[in-house]
Amino acid sequence: MGLGILILGLLVFLGTHVFVSFRDARANVVARVGLSVYRVVFALVSIVGLALIIWGYGLYRAHEWIQVWSPPEFMRHITIGLMLFAVIFVVAAFIPSHIKTRLKHPILAGVKTWAFAHLLSNGDLGSILVFGAFLAWAVYARVASKKRKNIESAAAPTGWTNDAIVVGVGIVVYLALGYVFHPVVIGVPVFGK
Repeated sequence: MGLGILILGLLVFLGTHVFVSFRDARANVVARVGLSVYRVVFALVSIVGLALIIWGYGLYRAHEWIQVWSPPEFMRHITIGLMLFAVIFVVAAFIPSHIKTRLKHPILAGVKTWAFAHLLSNGDLGSILVFGAFLAWAVYARVASKKRKNIESAAAPTGWTNDAIVVGVGIVVYLALGYVFHPVVIGVPVFGK
C-alpha cells in the first residue's frame, strides 16, 4: 500500500511540474482561470502530491522495505559531499550571483545533484523510485527549458560578495539539514552513526 501511495504522489507532484513545460496548454489554463487561481491550484496539487509521497514513503519504510542493492559504505560519504553542492545550488536561485548565472537553473541543478547523490547511497526500491523520478524530472525540465528560446539568464553582479553569501548561507543550511532536519524528520543521521 505504501509503494502505491508513494507512486501516486510522485505522479501527482511531478505531473503538475511536467505540465508547466507544455507552455501552450499552461497558457490556455491561465487564460481560462487567471494567473492567481492557476498558481493557487498548482500549489495545492503540489502540496497534495508531496504529502502523498511523504505518507507513502513512511508506510513503505515501516511495512514494505524492499532492498534492491546494497551500496558500498563509501557512497554515503560521496552523498554527504554532493549534498553541500546541492544546497548551495538551491540557495543560489534566490541571490543574484555568478553561481546563479553560471548554473542558469540553480534549483534544477540542486534537485539533480540531490537526487543523484541519494541514489548513490540508497539501494531500496522506494528510494530508487523517489530519487530516480526526481532526477528524471529535473533532467527533463532542464532539457525543456533549453528548448524555449525566450528564457534568458540573469547577468552576474559585479564583484563576488553575493557568491560568498550564497556559499555561506548554503553551508549554514547544509549543516542545519544534516544535524537537525535529516536525523529528526527523516530519522537517518547524516554525520556520524
